[in-house]
Amino acid sequence: MTVRSLDFLDIPLLSRYRRDVLPLYSASILTRGNPLGALALLSYLNPRRYIYTAIASENGDSLMGQIILNEDETSARLTFLAPTENLNALTLSLLDHLTIQAGEWGAFHLLAEVDEDSPAFRLLRQAGFALYAWQRVWKLPKLEAPGENSSWREANETDWPAVQSLHGQIVPALIQPVDVLPRQASGLVCRQDGNLQAYVAVNSGPAGVWIQPLVPPDSGCGPERLAGLSGWGGRPVYVCVRSYQAWLETVLEDLGAKAGPRQAVMVRRLAKLQKVEEKVSALDKVLVKPVAPVARVAAGKDTHSEK
Repeated sequence: MTVRSLDFLDIPLLSRYRRDVLPLYSASILTRGNPLGALALLSYLNPRRYIYTAIASENGDSLMGQIILNEDETSARLTFLAPTENLNALTLSLLDHLTIQAGEWGAFHLLAEVDEDSPAFRLLRQAGFALYAWQRVWKLPKLEAPGENSSWREANETDWPAVQSLHGQIVPALIQPVDVLPRQASGLVCRQDGNLQAYVAVNSGPAGVWIQPLVPPDSGCGPERLAGLSGWGGRPVYVCVRSYQAWLETVLEDLGAKAGPRQAVMVRRLAKLQKVEEKVSALDKVLVKPVAPVARVAAGKDTHSEK
């Protein structure tokens, strides 16, 4: 078996596998379309993102996979595997190869999202991925846009301390190192009576708009206030509800939103916490050090990578 990076001679495979792709990064496929489509391939030219595609081959069978690392993020993402008919013995070696590349980029984690009834769920578990949350993606109906007095507006730097506090209250502590906020103010916030009541991260692309909410149950800024976003150029708007905010699903259902299948949100950790004693301090400092992934990739395999 050989595992190597994508090269120019593999371009014909992209069109051949286009109709048999297993997406593993929901926000990307819903906002930018098929990861093997012509439009998606233009994103390879984005200098602010690391994108790496590799192919595993054996006995005439091939399996392609891709990871990306967005600017200012500490977690890389597994974006797709293709074709799904070749999700077999090739999968584990390919995932190990991609994990090594993510570690070389300095990523702390490698994330993947997969339908819970997909055969890839079991393969990801075998490759060292662990479940850390469930999610369901809801497609908002096309409703009237909010009026000029809408409480939602773009976030700015003065909002960020309150957004960080909201994140700490809603996201479970064990998940926070993986489910992190951007380093800079982004997305939309809702303020009522001078207090920040809710925040949503927004990821938009030519195919749609993705919303990741942080909304407390007692907030007056529910997702029904965001329905007007579906008027953004006529693109569909999707709301991602994680398991720690499951109460939002009832609100979305009453709103007429359409639910997608439940997905497992999985992580493979590429770094570990170590306590290091210092003579000048009575407290240990916590450092993050990269560790090598599981030694399933043989030393003779090609681990050459390209950004």
